[in-house]
Amino acid sequence: MATVVVTNLQAQKEAVMTAVLDRAESRRYLPRTAAFAGISAAMVAILVAAGAPTPLWPIYQHEWGFPSWLLTLAFGVYALALLVAILVIGSLSDHIGRRPLMIGALALELVAMLAFLFAPGIGWLIVARVVQGVATGAASSSLSAAVVELAPERQKKLGAMMTSMAPLAGLGIGALFAGVLAEFASDAAFAVWLVLVVVMVAGTIFTLFTPETVSRKPGALASLKPQVKLPVQVRRLYASALPGIVSSFFLMTLFMGLIPVVLVAVFTVDSPVAGSLAAFVAFGAGTVLSATTSSLKPHRLRLAGTSAMTVGAILFVGSIGAHSLTLLWVASLIAGAGIGAAFAGTTRGLVPEVAPHERAGIFTAIYLAGYLAMGLSAIVAGLVVGVVGVASMATGFGVVTALVALAGVIATAGLHRKDKK
Repeated sequence: MATVVVTNLQAQKEAVMTAVLDRAESRRYLPRTAAFAGISAAMVAILVAAGAPTPLWPIYQHEWGFPSWLLTLAFGVYALALLVAILVIGSLSDHIGRRPLMIGALALELVAMLAFLFAPGIGWLIVARVVQGVATGAASSSLSAAVVELAPERQKKLGAMMTSMAPLAGLGIGALFAGVLAEFASDAAFAVWLVLVVVMVAGTIFTLFTPETVSRKPGALASLKPQVKLPVQVRRLYASALPGIVSSFFLMTLFMGLIPVVLVAVFTVDSPVAGSLAAFVAFGAGTVLSATTSSLKPHRLRLAGTSAMTVGAILFVGSIGAHSLTLLWVASLIAGAGIGAAFAGTTRGLVPEVAPHERAGIFTAIYLAGYLAMGLSAIVAGLVVGVVGVASMATGFGVVTALVALAGVIATAGLHRKDKK
């Protein structure tokens, strides 16, 4: 009898100690609502840093005197480094947890910001872009999945909405922020990167206190083998959304890497703000569409988005032919709205169809197609521009984008007709 009493007392003591340790552990981390807001902000910050070089490229080119193809190379290697990172570690957070990968990604992004801050020439910029690409790739799937999982239980759609809004909002804010500083600051590049160094330090520290959202599971080393884990139940939907994903990232390449060059060479506009405004208008329109269309069905968003991107790309080609800045701004607005609608429709259609441990793989598949399109298109544009000139390169780029977006319209409409039968 005495033995039973001692055993019970010991079990109660262990239960009390476990409860105390759990409470102490929980006090180490932020509440989930605060963590959701902070990780959403970190995701935006990563993309702000990605958009920041947009208005700075012409300034670097003017100061250091390198050819235009090196600009597109710097842009292209960023996308390809990001792509490699997604392929290798895109699903790693499903095994080791979101938190370790987010901390590592933000710390590496800080290294990239420091490399930009002290870059003495174009070679350093290219290295910084490679490091930034790896950091963004590491952050893309883990941050996106964490945002969905940290979203309030009764508002899970808010998490999916944030994943579609944050990339566009971040790119637009980053371009405008850097463009304004470039217009008015005496040493624009130093000011831009110094601010972003501080932001990444804050983001890294914040993530240290963010709670984990998934349990660890075996297979971490095996997950490093480059592969795309696309669940069977969403493969048909993903295939139909693929042209929309590709055309979205073609247009991101246009607004982030090519339009500043086009404005200088074709329209003789060398104001940093002008180049950043084109990106801000496009990505701002995309963000607004993502934020205000939560009630629309995903297939309708994809259809509207691919249609708008088709029209926007055609108008961009028309602006080059007509030498019309007004038409360029209209094209930016319509194409940007299309990016937002198509991307929102894609994420909102795919994410609810898979289990929590498959979400990082879904985002990996989306970003894989997108950044491959971005990197290759930027490098090809750089090779072509030296042969045919900026105007012809931009025209060809717009035509190809319009055709791919039109394929997205056809694929989305065709899938919906089959599903209704």
